[in-house]
Amino acid sequence: MKIGIGLPNQVRDVRASVIPEWAREAERAGFSTLGSVGRVAYPGVMDTVALAAAAGATSTIGLISNVLLGPVWPAALLAKEAAGIDGVSGGRLSLGIGLGGRPDDFLAPGLGPRGTGKRLDEDIEVYRSAWRGEVLPGTDNAMVPAGTREVPLLFGGMVQASFDRVARSGEGYIGGSVPPAMVAPAFDGVRAAWKEAGREGAPRLVAIAYFTLGDADAGRASVHDYYASAGADIAAFISSGVSAGAAAIKATIEEFAAIGADELILNPTSDTTDQIARLADLVL
Repeated sequence: MKIGIGLPNQVRDVRASVIPEWAREAERAGFSTLGSVGRVAYPGVMDTVALAAAAGATSTIGLISNVLLGPVWPAALLAKEAAGIDGVSGGRLSLGIGLGGRPDDFLAPGLGPRGTGKRLDEDIEVYRSAWRGEVLPGTDNAMVPAGTREVPLLFGGMVQASFDRVARSGEGYIGGSVPPAMVAPAFDGVRAAWKEAGREGAPRLVAIAYFTLGDADAGRASVHDYYASAGADIAAFISSGVSAGAAAIKATIEEFAAIGADELILNPTSDTTDQIARLADLVL
């Protein structure tokens, strides 16, 4: 199982200037991938901006949004953003997409929080049309440079519709920020949908988990704050799952490996860069 590390783009009041440095240090340390966490209505850095900064600061490490809220974006604009990040990185981006569930993230006029599954399925067709260089309705030119590739898509979500979307339109699946025992049935559901759809090979299965090698209470408080708008129970549950300290992090890695994750992205709870080397020494 590969081990990646998240960018701190959605730590409250993150020092935005740390993101390129974080990306360079993560690449030097040997992590497989840099991830981003996506929300709009929160005092962080937009995931597309964070990934673009990481793309320009690195040359080999993978990039993944885990997950970007697809339906909050106009489809053509997101397609262009993703193609640009992928192009700058030399083809290192995987676009991980979720539906989003917090109404305050849906700020674009006409793109509300209802009907997001249907809208995403329609948006996927727009993404791919744009990436193929087709002229979209209402435009006079292609959206992207010639030679742009179709960015690999991964999807989040814990329901059958999400598993079917992976099988129909994706390269793989991204589990939620919940314990491995809760992610395992989703992985099984994706595998079954993939087989039912007659897809060759196997879906790429990515897991995510929060970690801290600093103050455990501060780390949990950071995650609780991020999820507070989802309700007290959800915030308490997810923050209680932060892997705090070496033993907990190693146990989390073992548990995700046991359920067949291809890659685990360990997301930070602070923007303190010394955690990168400390985590690498522990897990790589």
